[in-house]
Amino acid sequence: MDSLDTPRMYGDLAPWWPLLSPPEDYAEEAAMVAGLVRAAAPGARTLLELGSGGGHNAVHLRTAYEMTLVDLSPGMLEVSRRLNPGAEHVEGDMRTVRLGLTFDAVLVHDALDYLLTAEDVAALLATAVAHLRPGGVLVLVPDHVRETFEEDTEHGGTDAADGSGIRYLAWTYDPDPDDDSVVTQFAYLVRTADGRVASSAETHRCGLFGQQQWLGWLTGAGFEASALVGQTDEDRPGRTVFVGVLSAGEAADQG
Repeated sequence: MDSLDTPRMYGDLAPWWPLLSPPEDYAEEAAMVAGLVRAAAPGARTLLELGSGGGHNAVHLRTAYEMTLVDLSPGMLEVSRRLNPGAEHVEGDMRTVRLGLTFDAVLVHDALDYLLTAEDVAALLATAVAHLRPGGVLVLVPDHVRETFEEDTEHGGTDAADGSGIRYLAWTYDPDPDDDSVVTQFAYLVRTADGRVASSAETHRCGLFGQQQWLGWLTGAGFEASALVGQTDEDRPGRTVFVGVLSAGEAADQG
């Protein structure tokens, strides 16, 4: 996850995130997550999101849960604070952060993509275990799993009322099928309110693991684990979503 140190998306371009990937685009997946949490942990009221980014999941989940949001990017946290002023925000690495609190649920959305090794995943799961009550639920929503990965291109972006705007083109592919990573290359075109235009490009390397790997890691960390395909009305294949319910014994050991 060292790639998080440098990408402009999480640095100087972070203020553009609500235009690059608008919050309303997250409504369906947030509703899916809420449904999974309700099914696995009825009565859940507190939710920790690790790798929460600009808070675009939280803006939909905050009506149902008391939210605590952790991200490594100060710029993304500042965006999220404006969108989610009632949530607790913490700057931290999802592999190592320890808040000294427990929650009913933990969510990790596509920040999972920046976990590049089994050691990274183990560290994340240790963080989740440390922050879950017995019977608490962990929901993992990676962008891709190995069994269903397909190379893809996408584009998007929107404009603000003042005439500023951003557009992106993203190309995701697997340059080495024998390793556990894929690459997404982004191109950005930014227009400021006075009409000036600038462009840039960057490469993000992301982990790619199999469904059985994820299930094995979850089980090994003390979760009763399952996988399902989360369907939405988006024009893309459904994501494989992993749900883990923490055993009382594992939570007690961590305590």
